[in-house]
Amino acid sequence: MKQDEKMIASKIKAEAQRLGFFACGIAKAAPVEENVAEAYRKWLENGEEASMAYMTNYLEKRLNPALLVPGVRSIVSLAMNYAPAQQLPEGEYQLAAYALGQDYHDLMKQRLRELAVNIGAPMELFQKGKKPQSADEKEETGWGVFCDTAPVLERYWAQKAGLGWVGRNHQLIIPHAGSMFFLGEVFLPFAVDVYDTPMQSRCGSCHRCIDACPTHAIIPDEDFHADRCLSYQLIENRGELSDEAKAAMGDTIYGCDRCQTACPWNRFATPNTEPALQPKPELLSMSKEAWHNLSVEDYRRLFKGSAVKRVKFDGLKRNIDATNN
Repeated sequence: MKQDEKMIASKIKAEAQRLGFFACGIAKAAPVEENVAEAYRKWLENGEEASMAYMTNYLEKRLNPALLVPGVRSIVSLAMNYAPAQQLPEGEYQLAAYALGQDYHDLMKQRLRELAVNIGAPMELFQKGKKPQSADEKEETGWGVFCDTAPVLERYWAQKAGLGWVGRNHQLIIPHAGSMFFLGEVFLPFAVDVYDTPMQSRCGSCHRCIDACPTHAIIPDEDFHADRCLSYQLIENRGELSDEAKAAMGDTIYGCDRCQTACPWNRFATPNTEPALQPKPELLSMSKEAWHNLSVEDYRRLFKGSAVKRVKFDGLKRNIDATNN
């Protein structure tokens, strides 16, 4: 496609739907709005990222997609539903819903690459052994495919692309669908015929997510306090759990969904039907006794190809042991 030609947005969205994405929107690529950029810089200056040093990396690329992918003209934002079809048994230890199935990074990147190729990306970018997100390839092709691991403000671009709005719980909320969605992006080197309109917040005066946060990580008119967040404590924190986390975790041993389950919009969530996102029978059958007797071999077998591997065996055991306090 020539640079002065425009892709038909409806064709991109139809292909995204065919590939199993719940929602798709498209925004013009441009530097992040100054008020958002300034708020992010202030958040970092205040040390709110806690030990997540990667959030400080490539700051200018995070705030300007043209520095990340030179020549980008459009950003396609996509959402895939992960609302659970099956829960872990009540009374047993719990994991955040996003981690019940296989690692979403692998699933999302596969589908995003398929979408990119099907709308014109050079197929050789995604051949086995290639690294499609390397800086050199981005400069040569103008294409980019991202899911969570790159310096992209995903929720910002999803809101700009009209998928939903960033709620008080700092999650992207899709109207009449909720917030249990994986987000990803395809950067395009050309314009589209119709761009989507950013969505305004529909949280109104609701503050149920704030009330539900067990560690007061969400405070009105303040930055999000990552170090207080139970999800951060149980996953990203490599040291001892905070006293607040130990007191608040209850039966949760990985992540936290409380600000999401409290959100009224999640009443409209529909269970996902993606086979890769369904929990293994072995996971559903785990008892508290089995968790406390978990071996390294059990851990590797149970969480092969799972996002839970991020916390590592020692981190998960730390969380399990903390439930006895």
